[in-house]
Amino acid sequence: MGSIVREWVGFQQFPAATQEKLIEFFAKLKQKDMNSLTVVVMGKGGVGKSSTVNSLIGEQVVRVSPFQAEGLRPVIVSRTMGGFTINIIDTPGLVEAGYVNHQALELIKGFLVNRTIDVLLYVDRLDVYRVDELDKQVVQAITQTFGKEIWYKTLLVLTHAQFSPPDDLSHETFSSKRSDSLLNTIRAGSKMRKQQFEDSAIEVVYAENSGRCSKNDKEEKALPNGEAWIPSLVKAITDVATNQKKAIHVDKKMVDGSYSDDKGKKLIPLIIAAQYFVVKMIQGAIRNDIKISGKPL
Repeated sequence: MGSIVREWVGFQQFPAATQEKLIEFFAKLKQKDMNSLTVVVMGKGGVGKSSTVNSLIGEQVVRVSPFQAEGLRPVIVSRTMGGFTINIIDTPGLVEAGYVNHQALELIKGFLVNRTIDVLLYVDRLDVYRVDELDKQVVQAITQTFGKEIWYKTLLVLTHAQFSPPDDLSHETFSSKRSDSLLNTIRAGSKMRKQQFEDSAIEVVYAENSGRCSKNDKEEKALPNGEAWIPSLVKAITDVATNQKKAIHVDKKMVDGSYSDDKGKKLIPLIIAAQYFVVKMIQGAIRNDIKISGKPL
């Protein structure tokens, strides 16, 4: 499951201002002895995962079509420039026919074995009005697969950021409400304590992958507030990659699901000891009753 590392030709397609910012961010990583970065993109189907990968790379590396189903297997795209390599892994949608697609998660987990997740991009759409139980179940499934620690290395990316909310809500207000509802769902689904979750401080980043995305005066793709979103996303990625939390290494134990087994094995001696003492207590009580009644055993 190796990847062909290609020269980052698409980098030249970015406006000069974006190129300068990305070079600065990657230099920051190299200063911390990170010469490569692996970013995994997850979320439900149809939320813009593949389009976000294409935008980040500056090339059409993953096929996207409104009339075509998502790929059934993860895809890794690797690009190198100036001694730095970026690996972005696009993954299948985590929902199928209204239920969590556990088969997709197993495929993702198997694909990632012996790889390290530096950053997870959890992608959803901004232009959705509610969060339901299925969103929570998706978060629970990711947590069960990779552990709570995955959320310490996560960015929440909301696509379709040029969405115009209803007349009675400003874009800023709607964006805040939508992101807060998703963050609350992540906290509930991951079963993280309030303090743990606040310490994780998952950042929210907005993306607009449409060819009709507005541009600022430097020709960069910009959000309604004028912010160039590709440099903002890459900066957030580098911040998460270099935070104090440990990157997630996917090893064979995680793939086999044997971490929980190991925890159970550690409890076996305690369980046996408890059973031994309970049996002894029962035997002692029986002997005491027999002694009192004066009847033979």
